[in-house]
Amino acid sequence: MAKLTREAAQKILSNTSAEKRFFCKDGRVMKNLTELEATLKEMNDETFRYHANEKKNDFSNWVKDVIGDDDLAKELRKCSTRARAAKVVSSRIATLKKVK
Repeated sequence: MAKLTREAAQKILSNTSAEKRFFCKDGRVMKNLTELEATLKEMNDETFRYHANEKKNDFSNWVKDVIGDDDLAKELRKCSTRARAAKVVSSRIATLKKVK
């Protein structure tokens, strides 16, 4: 993973603009990584598989293209379960919050 500045970490952790929010199949709307983490922990497996399967990974794409975190996006692409994805996001948030 690339070395992050404090400013870059804060940008990754910040809210997206209204038009760049993630609209989940189950009706939830996420505007930052913290909300993504909570949603991954609570959503059902069917909803997770709708967004992340062998053909696509909407979570990874959103994190890369909107949030701007290529490292987390790569890790999310590897996740085949929502529990693993939630754990990866949680770990990344903790790491970003420690950046000085």
